[in-house]
Amino acid sequence: MYIKRHIEKAVKTRVKEKGAIVVTGARQVGKTTLIENMMPDIAQISFDDLSVRQSAVAEPAAFLQLNPPPVFIDEVQYAPEIFPYIKIALDKSKHKGDFFLTGSQSYELMKNVAESLAGRAGILNLLGLSLREMKDEKWNEPFLPTLDYLMRRKDAKQSLAVKDIWGIIHRGSLPELFVEKDFNWQNFYADYVKTYIERDVRSLAQVADEMQFLKFMTVCAAMTGQMLNLASVARDVGISEPTAKRWLLILKASGVIYLLKPYSNNVIKRAVKTPKLYFLDTGLAAYLTRWLTPETLSQGAMNGHFFETFVITEILKSYANAGTEEDFYYLRDGNGREIDLLIFQNNTLFPVEIKQHMSPGPADIKGFDMLNGIKNAGIGEGGVVCLSQDLLPLKDNYKTIPLWAV
Repeated sequence: MYIKRHIEKAVKTRVKEKGAIVVTGARQVGKTTLIENMMPDIAQISFDDLSVRQSAVAEPAAFLQLNPPPVFIDEVQYAPEIFPYIKIALDKSKHKGDFFLTGSQSYELMKNVAESLAGRAGILNLLGLSLREMKDEKWNEPFLPTLDYLMRRKDAKQSLAVKDIWGIIHRGSLPELFVEKDFNWQNFYADYVKTYIERDVRSLAQVADEMQFLKFMTVCAAMTGQMLNLASVARDVGISEPTAKRWLLILKASGVIYLLKPYSNNVIKRAVKTPKLYFLDTGLAAYLTRWLTPETLSQGAMNGHFFETFVITEILKSYANAGTEEDFYYLRDGNGREIDLLIFQNNTLFPVEIKQHMSPGPADIKGFDMLNGIKNAGIGEGGVVCLSQDLLPLKDNYKTIPLWAV
């Protein structure tokens, strides 16, 4: 069963603009299925097949002659030798939509795209299923906490019970696990982690101890929704800080985590300059940290961090699926005041706080005062994303924003 992905519109736009369309993303987010369903009539090649890969590496020019465009090449990063020949083919034909390329190792993939296909490739990042896609909504605009957006979004409202929300947070956003309701959650993620370490991690770095890398992933999962403390991670895992940094980049490059940048401004004294870490699939984070049921997760010590992680990733998906590059930050000062998310758009900062309770009050947006005095950017509307079912005024230009409105 194919779940219609909201990123399809962005793919169709890139097909009209670029000779190559590159779709990156973590394992099993649905990259292959997306292109197979959008382009069912074109030839498909997978470099997961070792014999096919060896042929492309040994004779890339001849390989492309035998597999002329339009063509879909899956896991293309495994044969970097082919990229210069794709460039030659595109420069010769001048056609749009000749090559569809996917890969789960965005670092290696994007390095080759930058070196050979600069200006010739439209690049899109596919994340797991969004809540909108799970509920078969048509709404596909990037989230913005403005009255205009929220009132238009209200027309497409689909309420969701709190229990159901925690079920989704716990199960995660990978399409196969969503479609196959009978799949055992623990077995699925155990196999996922094993495959990820054996396939992606081994090829991206020399990891001598796979169990140590799994411990590293677990320690990072325990920090989801929190400021990254790399020294603490290295100490807990028993590795050097440079190794921890290198492994962190592997998690980022393979689409497992997202690092939210800190916002700094001369007006804001002692602003924290450490990024925040978010797992892009809450189900994987729950598996690694051994929250084995939605009930224990919703009532546990990490429930606030998991809810924040879920909201941040949903907002990220709204931008990625629209083919729009996000410009996100968070802000924390030396006194512990924090704004969970700042969306920077049109030289304006839109502040967003994230709370898992149902009735936020003015105290929840006290951190917004940190934005007073900023002169190099405007301060836009904002609010608190929470578990309330109703869109309500909160204070001044700020609102209570239900999760369904994201």
